[in-house]
Amino acid sequence: MVIEQKNTKEYIFSLLEEVCDPEIPVLSILDLGIVRRVDLLENQLEIDITPTYTGCPAMSLIEATIKAHLEQMTQKTVIIKTVLSPAWTTDWISESGKIKLKEYGIAAPQNQARIQNILFQKEQVACPRCESLNTVLVAEFGSTACKSLYKCSDCLEPFDYFKCH
Repeated sequence: MVIEQKNTKEYIFSLLEEVCDPEIPVLSILDLGIVRRVDLLENQLEIDITPTYTGCPAMSLIEATIKAHLEQMTQKTVIIKTVLSPAWTTDWISESGKIKLKEYGIAAPQNQARIQNILFQKEQVACPRCESLNTVLVAEFGSTACKSLYKCSDCLEPFDYFKCH
């Protein structure tokens, strides 16, 4: 029988993997890359998080969820600190997170460096359902401020695109 060590960073990260983004519940906060630092002290945990967008309405809920979950599972005091610099970028989304987004029907953000190389050209966003590049931007803002609404001209399905920044 394997006994899980509750006083290890590995255990804390396994708990953080269980905390989902309230707007995109298939993604954990680790998938999003918003956890910047974890310090495991004798009687407390210190966690630094970076919001995906300044003023993101989900951050207070994420912070409360992290605090409640970790305090319940570790019996330690949890201190959450919001860190704004460096600013979060979609490049911090894990590869498994990008796969989860696509499977959920949201086009994953494209690599920032690739987008910067195509200045003055229309960004091509692949449909997460049929993978066609024959898509059109319908609205700059989708179901949340961090997503745009697109429509595929081949399968005719609308879909969200997680905007790069």
